[in-house]
Amino acid sequence: MLEKATRYQSKHHNKALVLRTVYQAGRISRADVARATTLTRPTVSTAIAELMAEGLVVEDGLGPSVGGKPPILLRVDDDSRYMLGVDLAESEFHGALVNLRGSIRRRLSHPIRDQDGDAALALVYRLIDELVQASDRPIVGVGIGTPGLMDARRGVVRDAVNLNWRDLPLGDLLESRYGLPVYIANDSQIAALAELTFGSGKDLAHLILVKVGRGIGAGIALDRKPFYGDDSGAGEIGHIVVEPGGRLCRCGNRGCLETLASTRALVQRAQTVWDDPGAAALRRLVRSPERISTGALVQAMEAGDTAIQPLVAEAADYLGEVISHLVAGLNIHHIVIAGSMARFGEALIRPIQEHVNTHSLRALAQNTHVEASQLGQDIVILGAAALLLSQELRLS
Repeated sequence: MLEKATRYQSKHHNKALVLRTVYQAGRISRADVARATTLTRPTVSTAIAELMAEGLVVEDGLGPSVGGKPPILLRVDDDSRYMLGVDLAESEFHGALVNLRGSIRRRLSHPIRDQDGDAALALVYRLIDELVQASDRPIVGVGIGTPGLMDARRGVVRDAVNLNWRDLPLGDLLESRYGLPVYIANDSQIAALAELTFGSGKDLAHLILVKVGRGIGAGIALDRKPFYGDDSGAGEIGHIVVEPGGRLCRCGNRGCLETLASTRALVQRAQTVWDDPGAAALRRLVRSPERISTGALVQAMEAGDTAIQPLVAEAADYLGEVISHLVAGLNIHHIVIAGSMARFGEALIRPIQEHVNTHSLRALAQNTHVEASQLGQDIVILGAAALLLSQELRLS
């Protein structure tokens, strides 16, 4: 019985190795797969035959001849499977069907409208229900990025303040409902995985991604793997107190980073300069202070509003202060800013970089580069897909 199990495990391992080799190569012959994996040609042929029967691998023309018959090339059929990614972090719940190369094939969103607790959970079900029904391909699994403190290993949301979820066994609930593998992580941690897989971190070993939106969190990747910490709370920088006695935060503390540098904090600050002469473009864009949004602030600053840029720079200084501590503690050179605040581009990035340069040990700061993510609003969904690629298909 043990021998049978060992044979099965070996066969499963070989098949996964062959699939990963074909995926990473793009197009490759059977002989080159054998050379790359050091597996025997019969073992490779058997694995390829099974992968073709499952529709994951297809033949794709002929390669150059090296003296005999031209070899038949293989490639992964990128649309043979979809991954279902969900982002629960902003003012809307976003979900998408993503192919095996990270291309989004179907996208859905539902506004939260201040729903939390059971109502927010029902909205998650609705979003995933609609995506499952919309898929015309097998679904590899469900990946979810959620705000708050997560136990990623058990799929339990320990404390998501903005959604009023505490000790919610979200992974078990979704696996029971859909019969699919489910992987859940903090949205910032999962965004870091997206950057490593599909973004600027493809060739990096270590990376810190700071996601700044309604909440603030850092995703830390070490040796290309998410670092969760002992209690899965690594990167919870949004609730570091940077202004003692400051504004009350939803977590119960005062003066947390989120009260000073999140999009919610920025909008609140912008409301106080509504009548400023330097906010003329903003007043043309929205009818009242209550209608101010992050998007409107970006447009107003691009239109030349001088009252907005100091607010962005102030938020950047607070972010830079905390990021400087991350640089000093971890000595990771590549810092990526994501989330809706990243839309301010250089107006946000430049002062963060300057703060890191002047408030960190010079020998560390001189090699540290801060940049905005280019993955946009899909970064958490792509991170969910990357999590499924690595955990279910072993492709990254």
